[in-house]
Amino acid sequence: MSVNNEEVSKMASEHTVADDIVYDLISIQYHALKAAEVYDKFLEDAHSSEHEDVASFIRQCKEQDQQRAIRCHEFLGQLTRSGIG
Repeated sequence: MSVNNEEVSKMASEHTVADDIVYDLISIQYHALKAAEVYDKFLEDAHSSEHEDVASFIRQCKEQDQQRAIRCHEFLGQLTRSGIG
């Protein structure tokens, strides 16, 4: 099956707002999860320097990012079940 340039151009222009929403949610979820990976290192640094106030703040950030990732997952599930768009 061959696709010509006109068909490729048409497919590329069929971008929807729903595509943006899904991309945005996936991006938010990805970055929240990536951040959660490094918080433990940040906590070690805060504890080793005996800054419990900073450690508390880092734990709060970690929890917020975890909740953010969960919420994105919920939205993505709703969108895919209801037919995006």
